[in-house]
Amino acid sequence: MTSDLIFALALFAFVSSITPGPNNLMLMASGANFGIRRTIPHMLGVALGFVIMALAIGVGLIRVFDAYPVIYDILKVISIVYLLYLAWKIGTAVPILPNAQATGTPLTFLQAAGFQWVNPKALSMALTAITVYTPPGRDLGDLLIMATVFGLVNLPSVGSWAWLGLQMRRFLTNPARLRAFNITAAGLLVASLYPILMA
Repeated sequence: MTSDLIFALALFAFVSSITPGPNNLMLMASGANFGIRRTIPHMLGVALGFVIMALAIGVGLIRVFDAYPVIYDILKVISIVYLLYLAWKIGTAVPILPNAQATGTPLTFLQAAGFQWVNPKALSMALTAITVYTPPGRDLGDLLIMATVFGLVNLPSVGSWAWLGLQMRRFLTNPARLRAFNITAAGLLVASLYPILMA
């Protein structure tokens, strides 16, 4: 894999990892509700779970997608519908002030890693990284480079969303601010559909 291709892959990994999506929104909520320390297993589960999923797809499952390209089209439609539904849920959520003690528990490492297999954005990111940013032939070395680049870029990217959630606790102190935040987050999630629609 050439240095130009690695740079392009790193840029794609950053843009796709930092933009709103199910993982990032859940991490932001976890950071706001449970703090960074209790959210670390969730962050590691997202980052390492994605790496494992991308390698598994690259090593074998991509052949299924290559043989039946309609599967990717179906996944794309499901992803778009799911992300629009999620944006609607966020935009219409009833603001709840973050003064109360959080109930429940953050996602565990295994829960977050397992979620990658049903997360349309993560699946779409993995398929795009494999098909666009690895050379034809996709040998194991190229797949390991792709997964390593994604892992190195993804962990601080998703971690920034947990940190953002923690910081928002100080700002989102009234229902009007929370409503504005929810609507903005929903708009950003809809905007994140652009790469999926253009792929």
